[in-house]
Amino acid sequence: MSRRQRDWLWALLFVAPQLFGLLAFALFPLAFGFALSLMEWDGLGTREWVGLSNFRDQLASPEFRTAFRNTLYYTVLTVPTGLGLALLVALGVNRVRGRTLYRALFFAPVITSSVAVSVVWQYLLNGDFGILNAYLRDWFGLNPPNWLADTRFVMPAIALVSVWWSLGLNMVIFLAGLQNIPPTLQEAALVDGANRFRVFRDITLPLLTPTIFFAIVVAVIFSFQTFDQIFVLTNGGPLDASRTLVFHVYDLAFRDFAFGQSSAAAVLLFVTILAVTLLQFAAQRRWVHDQA
Repeated sequence: MSRRQRDWLWALLFVAPQLFGLLAFALFPLAFGFALSLMEWDGLGTREWVGLSNFRDQLASPEFRTAFRNTLYYTVLTVPTGLGLALLVALGVNRVRGRTLYRALFFAPVITSSVAVSVVWQYLLNGDFGILNAYLRDWFGLNPPNWLADTRFVMPAIALVSVWWSLGLNMVIFLAGLQNIPPTLQEAALVDGANRFRVFRDITLPLLTPTIFFAIVVAVIFSFQTFDQIFVLTNGGPLDASRTLVFHVYDLAFRDFAFGQSSAAAVLLFVTILAVTLLQFAAQRRWVHDQA
C-alpha cells in the first residue's frame, strides 16, 4: 500500500464515524416521526401502537381537509403572484445603475424576522385602526373589510404579507439567472431587428427557465410549510379559514397533545410535498431549456 493510499485510509477512518453520526442525527427525527405516526401518545404516558388508524382519522378529519384546501389556496395565491412580481422587479433592477443598492433595499425584508414582519402587518391590516383601511376610507371613500377577521379575505391578506416578505429572495434568484445569460445573444437579436419584447420572449425567457423552475420548486415547498404568518396574524382563524397544514400539525401536537395524530398529519404533508416536487421534476423536461 502506497503512502497516499494509507493517508486516504486514515482520513476515511477519521471522517467516517463523524459522517455516520451526522447522518444518524439528521435522520433520527424523521424516523421517529414516522414511527410516532403509528402510535397513540399524549407526550407523557406510554405509547400505544395503533397502526394506520391515525392516517385514517386524519384523512377523514374535517380539520385536516380544511387545512389542506387552505394550503392549496395559499400556494395558488402566493407562488404565481410572488414569482411574477419578483421577475418584473429583477428585470427592472437588472437594467438600472446601482443594482447593489436596489438589491439591498428589496432584500431587507428577507433578513427580517418573519414574526416581526407579521406583527407589523398585523397593525397595518387591522380593521379598526390599520393604515391600509384608513387610506381606503379617507382617500377612496370605500368601506374596507376587516382583512384578518373576514373569512373571505384572510388568506389573500396573509398571501400579501408572504409575497411582500419573500419578494427580495425571489428577485435575487432571478437576477442571478438573468446575469448568467450571455448578453451577446440579446444584442444579436436586437441587431437583427427584434424588439425588446421579442428578445425577452424568444431568448431571455427560454434561457431563464432553469432559474424559474428552481424558484417554483422552492416557492411551492415554502408555501406548503408556512406557519409563522398564520400563527402571528390569525392563529388559524377566523373559523379555521387560515388553518394550514403546518398549523394543523402544531395544533394537534401542542394544543390537543395528540402527538400520534400530529405525526400522521406531518407524514401526509411530507408525502404531499414529495409528490408535488416529483411531479414538477417530471414536468420540467417539457418546458425547461438548458443553455447548452
